[in-house]
Amino acid sequence: MELRHLRYFVAVAEAENVSRAALKLHVSQPGLSRQIRDLEGEIGFQLFERSAKSLHLTDAGKTFLTEARAVLQHADDAVKKARLAAAGTQGEIHVGYAPSLTVQILPRALRIFQAEFPKARVALHDLSTEEMLSQLSGGKLQVALMIRPTRKMLRGLYFEELARYPICVAVEPKHPRAKSKNISLEWIAREPLIAYSRKEYPEYHEMLEKLFAPAGHQPRIVEEHDGVNSIIAAVESGRGFALVPGCVACMVGPRLKLVPLIPPGQPVVVGAARCDKAVPALVEKFIAAARPETRKP
Repeated sequence: MELRHLRYFVAVAEAENVSRAALKLHVSQPGLSRQIRDLEGEIGFQLFERSAKSLHLTDAGKTFLTEARAVLQHADDAVKKARLAAAGTQGEIHVGYAPSLTVQILPRALRIFQAEFPKARVALHDLSTEEMLSQLSGGKLQVALMIRPTRKMLRGLYFEELARYPICVAVEPKHPRAKSKNISLEWIAREPLIAYSRKEYPEYHEMLEKLFAPAGHQPRIVEEHDGVNSIIAAVESGRGFALVPGCVACMVGPRLKLVPLIPPGQPVVVGAARCDKAVPALVEKFIAAARPETRKP
């Protein structure tokens, strides 16, 4: 059974006459009659009661007409939605993101994107770096806003830089160092450090190793957490310090003080990762909305 069979059947049922339906469809009457008989033969029951002068739907035909109309409508809707998606104006994209790194990028990008494409849907997924890379490779995500992974971690994915943030020391507000203009790497190397989980954020620990290598020290990590909120709570409680990108200031408010680190080390690079350089139009539009030149007021 093909969609044309359903269209032929609906036309004949609505016209209650093969000749009139054939004229409307621009097909021959014998050919249309044959198509209807083929359809009846395939589904195994009669759709019409026929006489020399009339053509009427059977009870089964009336039921089939309702369902055939629904199928045709659904097919038409599918084509319209696909056409809009192909044009980059409608559809759904799945975006992975790291909350602490994208707090200055994601909200504004969403506003810009949704203003331009109100019928498009962005499904957001708060994931670890490893989860985002895995789901990008597996096709569950179309784009991920994240810290720049190592070349090995990218595994053939593509990464576009969107922002850079200096590394700061997160300090409990009542601690004496909260009033410092800066904190040295040598000083923080002797203090208890609260970090992200090594398993879920290996690139963070690679950053720490590179940061402390010139000083000949290794960080004294006393706790590892799977998210920024628990790190904020741990530092706020006075259990240690944390090294975080400067953009986290938007999240901590008065709960913590972010003090610049000296020497500053390499900044944290945040960007958009995707499977291919060439992506669907809607995904490219979203990435464009996240670019720094677009985010400027």
